[in-house]
Amino acid sequence: MEEILRIDTVSEHDAFYHKENLHPLVSVMDFDGRVPAEYASRMNFGFYIIYLKEVVCGDVKYGKQQYDYQDRTLVFVAPGQVIQLDIHADYKPQGYALLFHPDLIRGTDLGNHIDRYSFFSYQSKEALHLSPKERKIVLDCFEKIQFELEQGFDKHSRLLIVDNIALFLKYCQRFYDRQFITRSEANSDVLQRFEKELDSYYTSDKPQTLGLPSVSYFAEKLHLSTNYFGDLIKKETGKTAFEYIQLKIMGIAKQQILDRQKTINEIAYDLGFKYPAHFSRAFKKSVGIAPIEFRRQG
Repeated sequence: MEEILRIDTVSEHDAFYHKENLHPLVSVMDFDGRVPAEYASRMNFGFYIIYLKEVVCGDVKYGKQQYDYQDRTLVFVAPGQVIQLDIHADYKPQGYALLFHPDLIRGTDLGNHIDRYSFFSYQSKEALHLSPKERKIVLDCFEKIQFELEQGFDKHSRLLIVDNIALFLKYCQRFYDRQFITRSEANSDVLQRFEKELDSYYTSDKPQTLGLPSVSYFAEKLHLSTNYFGDLIKKETGKTAFEYIQLKIMGIAKQQILDRQKTINEIAYDLGFKYPAHFSRAFKKSVGIAPIEFRRQG
């Protein structure tokens, strides 16, 4: 099995690319063709990295999808994630990167809410593709952080750097919202395939063998990360993927309850519920009344 190169600190990453390190917990990289100290196709980082790729055929593998802005792409990597890089003897990376260690944001508002930026768990093929104006905003954020790094450090430095990282991530959130809208046709196709997979799940024996379907199950079926899939469904339908699945299950439940051929317990097991009481609670929460009362009224 191919060895994974692990880089735990921002300082180590700067050294890896022969760059002067200005702060042990944060750095802004201008790759500008810098050749790394060693070559490895699989890497694991102990900190957050956001790559701004500047070329169509970049070194981070995206897959074969066609993108709107192939030469201006942001890829987000969270600590502990393994990424695959096409690093070889002729490797001349171009572009920029923002690196920051979790210790930098620990105890700050950003540190307390970093999980709201779900794109750190997206796959590389779900990268953010920027317009020229968006790229300019990204580089402006990077420039402000670099400016603070070059000033030396006082009591304001950490807060200003963290605030600028937070501002940058908020812009990225806005840009992803734009991307979900501009790719509505592709997203609609995902939604249709999701509905087809849902129908297929409940015309098979999977509810009895696997139980209730999970969001991650359908994300995997559609070859998407769980977070990206969930965000896409939320943008398209106004409901979370979990809520969407629950509505589908309750729709099937209503039909079966009114059919009167099965007991409520049998319906619960057929739908994938482990315990009938769990089904009754879920049904009442969704419909407003218990299954047995729904049958009486029908």
